[in-house]
Amino acid sequence: MSELRKTYPDGLFFLTLTVMGWVDVFIRPRYAEIMVESLRYCQQHKGLELYAYVIMSSHVHLIAARQLLKAVAEDEHESRREWMMRLFAYYARPHRQNEAYMFWQKTNYPVPLHTPAVTQQKADYMHNNPVAAGLVTAPEHYPLSSACY
Repeated sequence: MSELRKTYPDGLFFLTLTVMGWVDVFIRPRYAEIMVESLRYCQQHKGLELYAYVIMSSHVHLIAARQLLKAVAEDEHESRREWMMRLFAYYARPHRQNEAYMFWQKTNYPVPLHTPAVTQQKADYMHNNPVAAGLVTAPEHYPLSSACY
């Protein structure tokens, strides 16, 4: 793995995690809540210091958890469950390190944030994602974002 793709202790990084095939998983509140719970768990038990985040319909600017895939697989009320699981199985086939399913794309390279100006630029970009997508008129109106709180 390239040194550019590795994180290091005490570093501050910008990450974008994208669902395979850009599947709109997070349009369901229960899946977005799992993402929020995963972030909280990592803060409380894994030493994650979370400075900013946004959860969009098919991607997250920050951290992942296997609970999302499990929730989709076990959710009897998910009308798209079979379709999503087939897609995640399809995307896992070419990658030996995955078991049966691949939820996140492999292109979530961490970008080191070395200055306050770059950090602010990335935070502004994240918080303005829902505005650019036409979901809200101001970043603080989007509930799945640190701009809201």
